[in-house]
Amino acid sequence: MRVIAGTYRSRPLIAPKGMQTRPTSDRLRETLFNVLAPRIAGCSFVDLYAGSGAVGIEAISRGAAQVFFAENTAPAIAAIHANLRALNIAEGFTLNIRGALPLLAALAREAEPVDVVFLDPPYEAAEAYAAVLDFLGEQAALGKIIGGHTLVVAEHSKKLPLAAAYGALHRTRVLLQGDAALSFFALQE
Repeated sequence: MRVIAGTYRSRPLIAPKGMQTRPTSDRLRETLFNVLAPRIAGCSFVDLYAGSGAVGIEAISRGAAQVFFAENTAPAIAAIHANLRALNIAEGFTLNIRGALPLLAALAREAEPVDVVFLDPPYEAAEAYAAVLDFLGEQAALGKIIGGHTLVVAEHSKKLPLAAAYGALHRTRVLLQGDAALSFFALQE
């Protein structure tokens, strides 16, 4: 696993030990960032269920101003710290070790919406997808976390289709690659 492009291009990343984490493949990350490219420079990027931190680190490498990582498993937290240290990334990020919903609750108290939210819970955790997307949809209706420019992207198994809408968030696109899918959500225009 490596950083695909930007400041840290081709630098290796480590993944957490064990089978609990399924890192986003280099190829799928490249596809994701090809779509997100116009939004990344100077953006605020949220990486939920961060695992190794590869997606958030890719955002930093490509010029994101602030990345919020959420992860609550010890091996993954250790991997994120190790990857950030190995790349000498000391600022421009926050790591919430309580998990996705506590980070989102904290962001809901902030005045500004974020630009991109990426979530990649374990594929078998269907309830995690619904919990996070429902929360984001509720917050979007209140004008919190999600703004008119915000894009929410969920990586999931193509065998686990997500709903077309979660509160004020509506699916705008699905990209399939191998066994994985990327579903894109935004406020309905």
